[in-house]
Amino acid sequence: MSTRTVAVPPERLARWCDNFTTRHGPTTLDVVDGRLLLTADDGESASAVLPFGRRYDGAPDPAVVADAAAAPLTWGVLLVRKGGFAVALLDTTDHVVASKVGQRHVQGRTKAGGQSQQRFARRRDNQARQAYEAAADHAARILGEGPHHARHTDQHGGNVASRALVVGGDRQAVDAVLDDRRLATWRDVIVDPWLPVPDPRRSVLDDAIATARSVQITLG
Repeated sequence: MSTRTVAVPPERLARWCDNFTTRHGPTTLDVVDGRLLLTADDGESASAVLPFGRRYDGAPDPAVVADAAAAPLTWGVLLVRKGGFAVALLDTTDHVVASKVGQRHVQGRTKAGGQSQQRFARRRDNQARQAYEAAADHAARILGEGPHHARHTDQHGGNVASRALVVGGDRQAVDAVLDDRRLATWRDVIVDPWLPVPDPRRSVLDDAIATARSVQITLG
């Protein structure tokens, strides 16, 4: 059976579960392996995973699950590809405190051979390095050091992380930017999901933020 995953904002989760029951009939809700599992009488199922890399161990109630999906005190999104970068800092209400989107030209690959190919490769590597350094400068400025408290108590008394970073784009490019020592405090709080995005633009960043804060539901 094929599966697909949809991103559902926490505030829409209860309605989504109601609609699932309407489409598939009586549905049993359980909490299994840190996620909410819906199993309908017609054989259809759905598995809901909290954002920010969290496990869920509460009651099998969509409203409670939605509450548990609340954002950390401070969180960020960092997207990097050779064609550009995007970074945003958000608060616990998902308000964008600061953001930056930028593009830097990095030449594509060439079919030339010999010394020409080597010169081209060096030029391309230098352009990529400069692009990543620029992205790191902006990321360090936007994200800053983040909050000093690593964890806090949520509204249900749970001990949860105070900050998180969701990343995406090209893995090598993201790693190159996060190698900057100014971003060291954020490397330890990277959480799922990885975001496979195209060259970052403002609309791409907006979509990435929406995905990062959503409950990921796998159907099938």
